[in-house]
Amino acid sequence: MLIGVPKEIKTDEARVAITPAGTATLTSAGHTVLVERGAGVGSGFEDDAYVGAGARIVADKAKLFDQADMIMKVKEPLPEEYGLFREGQVLFTYLHLAADRALTVAMLEAGIVGIAYETVEVNGSLPLLTPMSEIAGRMATQIGAHFLEKPQGGRGVLLGGVPGVPPGEVVVVGGGVVGMNAARVALGMGAQVCVLDINPERLRHIDDLYGGRIVTLASNPYAVADATARADLLVGAVLIPGARAPSLVTEDMVKRMKPGAVIVDVAIDQGGCVATIDRVTTHRDPVYLKHGVVHYSVANMPGAVPRTSTLALTNATLPYAVRLATLGYAEAVRTHTGLAKGVNVLGGKLTFEAVAVAHNLPYTPLERVMA
Repeated sequence: MLIGVPKEIKTDEARVAITPAGTATLTSAGHTVLVERGAGVGSGFEDDAYVGAGARIVADKAKLFDQADMIMKVKEPLPEEYGLFREGQVLFTYLHLAADRALTVAMLEAGIVGIAYETVEVNGSLPLLTPMSEIAGRMATQIGAHFLEKPQGGRGVLLGGVPGVPPGEVVVVGGGVVGMNAARVALGMGAQVCVLDINPERLRHIDDLYGGRIVTLASNPYAVADATARADLLVGAVLIPGARAPSLVTEDMVKRMKPGAVIVDVAIDQGGCVATIDRVTTHRDPVYLKHGVVHYSVANMPGAVPRTSTLALTNATLPYAVRLATLGYAEAVRTHTGLAKGVNVLGGKLTFEAVAVAHNLPYTPLERVMA
């Protein structure tokens, strides 16, 4: 198979879909890899490294899309890339379609095969989303601590406190991979940490794991309102795989937060779980103030640490990319139920129900389309 790896064009996005080592794995399996010139530079991988791994460097993005049977990306295509799609081409990347109707419609109209990293599911886990969730969760606390500083617009609180002065309070809404990585870093910084989740078993696991050092609360509107009012840093870490994130933190809750408190909504990729998050920000201009609270809503948080992120992403995606390239998408998804769950769009049909619900568009089960 001919695999294309374009350079990411999202603002401040320096990740690349595959490392030279991953490229060598694909080429040694008999596949051809086209890498757009400079695609890996932001992650510290020069073109020569890809050439040494057997790739061909292509200067023209349009030519790369035209030749490739499968496109591997990191972030969802942007409008200027929609016209490069062609019927039957496989697009393997983070899509987050529930939060992007325009991209959804463009993919349907083009007849492209859209396989989303974030909905591939194996034994109840999301193996291709997990590494970026780990990075985003750890970054959330680090970023929140920075914006709590007075010169950054925050309330001037040191999360760890000092002897004789209480630590800051970090509230994490959602106890999944993002939430637990955020909580782990916050605890390591010496903060007082509270995690809310709807799953009692998850809360028991957290309590057992940290010996009660993390306060756990069953998530409901009253508990969320009470916790957010106390928070110096609020981390939104809610995920429903493939679906738009529910807005659990209301505008009234935000209004009752402390002046200068910070919100980091990691769920912004899926629309955000905080009602006052009304825009996607960038690494260059990451925050805005609303109701006296600092809001951070960058949609590609791991893009700020592209070296780490690219290595972690390739570790996760490469086995699936090899399978798709070797078997072809049809056989690959027929023989791997987890990969089949990654198929969001096929043959002009929406095959992931949560995306169809989000946009009020028709849903067609994958098996019916493939039949």
